[in-house]
Amino acid sequence: MKTYIKTIIYTVISLLAISCENRLDIDPDQALTTEDAFNTEEKVSNILVGAYAQAGQGVSYGGQIYTISELLANNNELAWNGTFTDPGEFNNKNISTDNTFVTNFWLNGYDISNQANIVLDNLDVFENIDTRNSVEGQAKFLRAVTYFDLVRFFAKHNNNGGNGSELGVPIVKTSVITFADITYPSRNTIAEVYEFIITDLEDAIVLLPENNGAFASSNAAKALLARIQLQIGNYENARDLANDVITSGQYSLTASLSDAYNNSDNSSEDIFSWQVTDSDGANTMNTFWATDRFGGRPGNPDISIENAFFGIFDDFNDARANFFYIDNETGSGIASTKWILGNANIPFIRLPEMLLIRAESNFILGTSIGDTPVNDIAVLRARSNASALSTVEFIDIILERLRELSFEGHKLHDFKRLEIPVGALNFDDDNLVLPIPQREININPNLIQNDGY
Repeated sequence: MKTYIKTIIYTVISLLAISCENRLDIDPDQALTTEDAFNTEEKVSNILVGAYAQAGQGVSYGGQIYTISELLANNNELAWNGTFTDPGEFNNKNISTDNTFVTNFWLNGYDISNQANIVLDNLDVFENIDTRNSVEGQAKFLRAVTYFDLVRFFAKHNNNGGNGSELGVPIVKTSVITFADITYPSRNTIAEVYEFIITDLEDAIVLLPENNGAFASSNAAKALLARIQLQIGNYENARDLANDVITSGQYSLTASLSDAYNNSDNSSEDIFSWQVTDSDGANTMNTFWATDRFGGRPGNPDISIENAFFGIFDDFNDARANFFYIDNETGSGIASTKWILGNANIPFIRLPEMLLIRAESNFILGTSIGDTPVNDIAVLRARSNASALSTVEFIDIILERLRELSFEGHKLHDFKRLEIPVGALNFDDDNLVLPIPQREININPNLIQNDGY
């Protein structure tokens, strides 16, 4: 991807965001058509690369999605020191309907989905079946990634399917290329969105090769589906998918914790990472989580780690408890060493997450498929120089998730699925769900706003 990501992204994608008024301002002759834009393998492949690049923007998987999750789930473990109003709203759990982080996240998600739809609508240009399958699988992987996070942030947690009939997000399955293609969809149910996501990933698992460089592979699709199945409480499926990835032989834990982060290429434990280059991709984790020595803002990092966070550690020889730094010359705030290089890739799915999913699922089910929960936890603790546990309870596994996956965007979703309150807010509180952007409500009369906004 480091080479191909530099391909120019087609500009047709922004059409989803165009309002009724704007439609009158643009000459329809300027619109691209499938006749001239999607008639070769190269052009369609470029659009697929553009979808990866779009996903890697700062407003999405380039960091802001992670930051939104961590600040929404914050209960005095983090401090927001920045001057931007929008991230502060997540930390305060008081989000305005015109929050730019929220609006850009929504728009970027549907931009990614639209590019994936364009690719899927033009697969006939591929003559080689293996190439076609790979392109289709990657497009479905990217579309599934997008809808999973849209529904997790903009809808209630599904409560093991108990509230599946409640509002999720709109599913758009066809590409928007010209103004005539623009529709005003209603919100699908939570159950419909999850069914759509799971179907896309099941297809991607079959279509994608086991190895695909920096692009999505069948193992990446399995790993993402394992995450989804855990989120919705399907422990057997989550366990089996995670075990498939672990036993594939394609991944191994890095020798040290520092080797797992701040890399320009994927590490041995990266199942999928968002690629950052000089010309494409972004790493806003560095912007908000690092000090100015590493490209953050002057003084304390915008997000500093408070003493309350360290209460999750039971062994202070644990490298994860010491993976922090303080810039005494510019401030006294504690910063995470996970995000110190602004041109580094952003890990999205790592092998440790699969070990944790397998351990949790096996514990819940009383099974030991692949290995026992004790052994899976021991592997992670050994890498971090933490003492082994002779037995594990459910709380031990959850604490291990917090230690291993901290500041990587998991906390909010873990608290919701485990029904853990965030401070004084219940796990299903309206304030832990993002509002549908007001501009979308204004443009689309078929959208219904979330409760509490």
